[in-house]
Amino acid sequence: MTEITNYRSLTSDEISRLEGRGCTSTDWSRVEVPEGDFDCSRLTNVEFSGDVRLGRLEGTFHRPGGLDRRSSLTGVTLHNVTVGNGVFIRHVANYIANYDIADGVYIDNIDSLVCSLDSTFGIGTEVSVLNETGGREVPIYERMSAQTAYLIAMYRHNRELVEKLVTMVKVHADSLFGLRGIVGKNAEITNCGTITNVRIGAYARVKGATRLKDGTITGSKAAPVTVGRDVIAEGFVFASGSRVDDGAVVHHCFVGQASALSHLYSAHDSLFFANCACENGEAAAIFGGPYTVSMHKSSLLIAGMFSFLNAGSGSNQSNHMYKLGPIHQGVVERGSKTTSDSYILWPARIGAFSLVMGRHVNHPDTSRLPFSYLIESRNESFLVPGVNLRSVGTIRDAQKWPRRDKRTDPDKLDSINFNLLSPYTVGKMMGAISLLNDLERTAGATAERFAFQAMTIEARALRRGREYYGMAIDKFMGNSVINRLGKEPLDSQEALADRLAPTHASGAGKWVDICGLFAPKSEVDSIACEIATGVIDTLESLEARWKQLHADYYDMEWTWVCEHMKGWYGKEVGELDADDIRAIISRWHKSVTDLDRMLLDDARKEYSLKSRTGFGIDNPGGEADSDFISVRGQFDDDPFVCMVKDHIEKKTALAEASLALLG
Repeated sequence: MTEITNYRSLTSDEISRLEGRGCTSTDWSRVEVPEGDFDCSRLTNVEFSGDVRLGRLEGTFHRPGGLDRRSSLTGVTLHNVTVGNGVFIRHVANYIANYDIADGVYIDNIDSLVCSLDSTFGIGTEVSVLNETGGREVPIYERMSAQTAYLIAMYRHNRELVEKLVTMVKVHADSLFGLRGIVGKNAEITNCGTITNVRIGAYARVKGATRLKDGTITGSKAAPVTVGRDVIAEGFVFASGSRVDDGAVVHHCFVGQASALSHLYSAHDSLFFANCACENGEAAAIFGGPYTVSMHKSSLLIAGMFSFLNAGSGSNQSNHMYKLGPIHQGVVERGSKTTSDSYILWPARIGAFSLVMGRHVNHPDTSRLPFSYLIESRNESFLVPGVNLRSVGTIRDAQKWPRRDKRTDPDKLDSINFNLLSPYTVGKMMGAISLLNDLERTAGATAERFAFQAMTIEARALRRGREYYGMAIDKFMGNSVINRLGKEPLDSQEALADRLAPTHASGAGKWVDICGLFAPKSEVDSIACEIATGVIDTLESLEARWKQLHADYYDMEWTWVCEHMKGWYGKEVGELDADDIRAIISRWHKSVTDLDRMLLDDARKEYSLKSRTGFGIDNPGGEADSDFISVRGQFDDDPFVCMVKDHIEKKTALAEASLALLG
């Protein structure tokens, strides 16, 4: 439809025809229509109040089931409203006030759609994450990324930084104060209750919501937002591609791109970034990084920071052992799982890619020992270091996260690195080996158990964990070397040194996980300094900085690997010759294949006799095997098993090809 540039007042004949169709106005001179002919037959029982401007009522909406409805206005009161071209509005029980309704909008059977002209539409709403009593409030806005929110919430030690970021958001929020509400192009609002001070983006689908107040629903044709039946939301931002549905109750929350809250989920003062999925349970004051998943009833996420989380049924944390209020918080680092009925008493910190089973009340801190099991036995917390490196579940998770990225918006807000092994996790594993060596040296090599921060590590678990960490480090370091070698043959030591030379000035030192983004701590500190000193002075420039940091990951990763060459292999990167590279490749190949064989052994448990319990329902002795095979298949045909075997073959071929480059 062409844009309307000129409007005119209604003619006396048109006013008479409209009045004949039950339409009224407090002042017909304040109603404007497009130049040219205007089809009065498409308006029935419309009450006009204040300044109203109508577009061309033309075209037809094709509804599910084959029903066609003409663009029209029926049974609605419009007060200070602009209506675009090809709009359908019917059965508004109260009225629509102070809204600009774009082309192609479909509104049917709602109570009211009102803007009070004194709202910022949820922008700037302070979300009290982690600490329910305050202290880590994050003001939300439409384009907020997990990384920016991380700085605001977690860098409270840098007051200048936080003040500058909060001011940027508040300036943006203030620019919206006093503006009219909008309903974006081709949006749909049907069977809803009251909608007050909500900006509704293009192609949004708001169907059956009970009450929406002070919020922003973004969206586009590529990534529409869905707000469904019986939803109650106040003080919110729903990012593109998100879905809030099936009776969810949301108070002071940000729901990120392609995230979903549904099936009676309840959340307050919480942030959910890209691809979170939460159903049935409850969230209170959480910082939900990308892929925070909680799908079961009675599961509670409270006062914690999570990312790439899989919360089991009945998972619970507690911050209520307090005297000064619910001030305790916890951190569960990326990639962790909590089993059914697990419990953690905050404050606590769980290391990356760990599994938590049972109840833990002694405030565990396993952050220095990633890929571990934390298990309760006889009211005691046992830590099994590194064992998750050989778990099928860990590898399957790492593979499925990229495949489950549901963001269809080409403009992705969160910078997400999916790598299982990175300078962040490998740096922790190097430190973990030193830690385990110190524990063994202090207690003695003959000790059967080692105490570590109110947890127990058994001697066998300590030694195996150290081996697992060493294998994973060999895998990561060797993989980085092979990637750096490339595919072109090398004919001299100078050519080898040139190819292995670092290409990025940053990357050395400690790395951190900024809620999905791996980065050198020095670079994050640099960004913080640039914000505090005004070099970065807009939200847009900060967003660009995060994206550039994400794009530079592999060059910075290599700088980190070069820094640790001497500590791990005994030589600086510039001293490595062809024989050294051959040795590195050999260690890499052995670690990859050994870990893969451990994965196959772990997967084989799923095909054991014990796993067949419950099969062959009426004749378990004679039919269990055939019933199991018909449902689960054979071990050798399992897709994951085939993938691992194929991985071994490919990595063996890669090792041979890399060795061939050296002559």
